[in-house]
Amino acid sequence: MTQAFLSGCCSKVAGRLQTISLLVGLLTLSLSNPAIAQERLLRTLTVTGRGVETIPATATQVQLGVEVQGETATGVQQEVARRSASVVELLRSRNVEKLQTTGVRLNPIYSYENNVQRLTSYSAANTVSFRTSTEQAGTLLDDAVKAGATRIDSVSFTAADEAIAAAQQQALREATQDAQRQADAVLSSLNLSRKEVVNIQVNGATPPPPMPVLERAAFASDQVANTPIIGGEQEVQASVTLQISY
Repeated sequence: MTQAFLSGCCSKVAGRLQTISLLVGLLTLSLSNPAIAQERLLRTLTVTGRGVETIPATATQVQLGVEVQGETATGVQQEVARRSASVVELLRSRNVEKLQTTGVRLNPIYSYENNVQRLTSYSAANTVSFRTSTEQAGTLLDDAVKAGATRIDSVSFTAADEAIAAAQQQALREATQDAQRQADAVLSSLNLSRKEVVNIQVNGATPPPPMPVLERAAFASDQVANTPIIGGEQEVQASVTLQISY
């Protein structure tokens, strides 16, 4: 009787072990089967959303300078230095931002007659760049010319750094929501529903470069009329790609 009991217990244990072994084998097969993994991967939808934010260009980036011609190198260099110091002093008094020197130049000027080169004069220039509010840019340009500036190389508009950062975040949110709406539209038309986001790719939220409006213009020192400066608007664009299972 004891032997029969033991034999029965062994048979049951062996049967359970076979069942567990079979379940483990099926689980291992399902996890390692490339076809099943590929099927799961194929049941995803990839969509790219876009977001655009428009913000006012309240800052003006300016590059201007002093250029002088004369008979001697020392003379023109000293005159450029004197006028440039006056212009820089004005700009600092108006609390402009990111003021820096962008160029210092001294060149000889030659004339050519009968294939003969002859030194006639010298040309010197000193240029600076800075950022100021668009509201005061026109008046500041006029005052810079009165202080000694003889050339304005470029004027471009951009938004404030804080406004750009806030617009970038908002554009990313809009791009994400746009991608989700696209996924819902596609899946609902197929009587399917989205489950979870399995992959996210942020393609960036970068504003366009500053908008140029003026290049290499010369101004007379006795200019009377005020220079109008109008900034306009700037766009910040972003795109987000989502891979969504269904």
